[in-house]
Amino acid sequence: MKLQDILTLDCTLCAISATSKKRIFDNICQAAVQHLSGISQQELLESLMTREQMGSTGIGNGIAIPHGRLAEANQVVAVVLTTTEAISFDAIDNRPVDIFIALFVPEEACKEHLSTLQSIAQLFNEKQTGKDVRKFLNNEDLFNYIQQAN
Repeated sequence: MKLQDILTLDCTLCAISATSKKRIFDNICQAAVQHLSGISQQELLESLMTREQMGSTGIGNGIAIPHGRLAEANQVVAVVLTTTEAISFDAIDNRPVDIFIALFVPEEACKEHLSTLQSIAQLFNEKQTGKDVRKFLNNEDLFNYIQQAN
C-alpha cells in the first residue's frame, strides 16, 4: 500500500511549531483519532511511544516514520507532518528531524504494514523529495505534492 492511497488532506500538517517528540506525537494523534472510531488519542499516543521505545523511527536525512499497531483498528491511517524547526529525535544519523510520516495499522496487518513502510522509505529515499517537502507552507500544497509523487 502506498502513502498516496491512505493519506488524507486533514492528516497532512505543514510547518507545525513543535519543540519535542511528545508534541509531535500529540499533533499526529490529534489528526489521526478522527479516522479511527473506538480508539482514543491516548491509545494512539501509547502505540507510538511503545514502538519508539524499541528504537528510534528516525531513518535519517531529517525524516522519521513513527508507527503504531492497534488491536482495535480496522484500517490504516497515515499522517504527514512537517515542522518549522527540526527537533532532536535520536535518528540513526543523529540529525534532527523535521519530516514525520506516521502510520497507525491494525495489529493483524503485518504484511501490509511492512509494504507501506517500504513504499514510504522509497519515496523519501530521494533527497529531492525531502527538499521539496520542506518548502511547503500549507497543508493542501503538501498533500497535492505527495499525491503526485512517484
